[in-house]
Amino acid sequence: MRTSIIVPIYNEVENLPLLVEQVGEVMRNMPGDSELLLIDDGSTDGSSELLDQLASRDPRLVVVHFRKNYGQTAAMQAGLEQARGNYLVTLDGDLQNEPTDIPKMLEQLDNGYDLVHGWRKDRQDTLITRKLPSRMANWLISKVTRFPIHDLGCTLKAMRREIADELELYGEMHRFIPILAHWRGARCLEMVTTHHPRRFGKTKYGLSRTLRVVLDLMTVKYMLDYYSSPMKLFGRLAVGFLAVGLLMLFSTLVMKLGFGFDMTGNPLLILGTLMSIVSVQLFSVGLLGEGNTRLYYRRNERRPFAVRSIVSSGGRESDPKVSIQLPRAA
Repeated sequence: MRTSIIVPIYNEVENLPLLVEQVGEVMRNMPGDSELLLIDDGSTDGSSELLDQLASRDPRLVVVHFRKNYGQTAAMQAGLEQARGNYLVTLDGDLQNEPTDIPKMLEQLDNGYDLVHGWRKDRQDTLITRKLPSRMANWLISKVTRFPIHDLGCTLKAMRREIADELELYGEMHRFIPILAHWRGARCLEMVTTHHPRRFGKTKYGLSRTLRVVLDLMTVKYMLDYYSSPMKLFGRLAVGFLAVGLLMLFSTLVMKLGFGFDMTGNPLLILGTLMSIVSVQLFSVGLLGEGNTRLYYRRNERRPFAVRSIVSSGGRESDPKVSIQLPRAA
């Protein structure tokens, strides 16, 4: 299987026939075998029944039904796990993404990129509730993560199988896929894609998701800088709290010995003691984080690095997905 196209679906019954038709036309013109995975995220408008009907007519369609609505991130993760292709493409089910952009993205993967993500440069959405908050969020995310990005919310993406296998999506993490992939060393490319206004149904996004995105951004920032060594964060905080606490305790002692101030009612004594206790707690959290990190990598057979390829002139057995055998010298 060369290409798997993954589409999360939630109450898109009016869009489904056109979606399957448009994506099917693109799939017919793509080289190699391909499949279309439609992830039913607990739809209640008849989409589930229609998906089953469409799948019965086309063997390239695979439908995954959730028991209830878990959100787009969960649907995306399920699609990535069920997909069989070497190239994986994610697409929105509201017909706002243009399926004909998919072959262009796959060409970039053939050219050596690991992940290609779309940029809705001419976005066809409302200004106040969609475009403006998105621009502000993209600017903030780009500054915090130091990853140059124009449109992190575009679902249209294409990636290699090995990149998808390293992703662990939860919360609202699906929008951070390019950043998480870049963190693992993937070569990413942002490409301008076509965007259409919504024709049927209602959008599932709004200003209410802003807080969740900000909270997930904090998680991503922690993962980028301190995931493999939490003590770098908590140790620095602990040292800072301890230094300030000791300074306050020393100031309290000087005030007592030099000026006769009462230590019992001195707020610096209380604050200094409190900050010293907090520093011990932060050190403890850092040690626990270090231990959990080691357990995570060992139990899940993961490593804090990613191998792109292994080059050998022969005589070495290695994973064919990442090995390159060079001809022996004459």
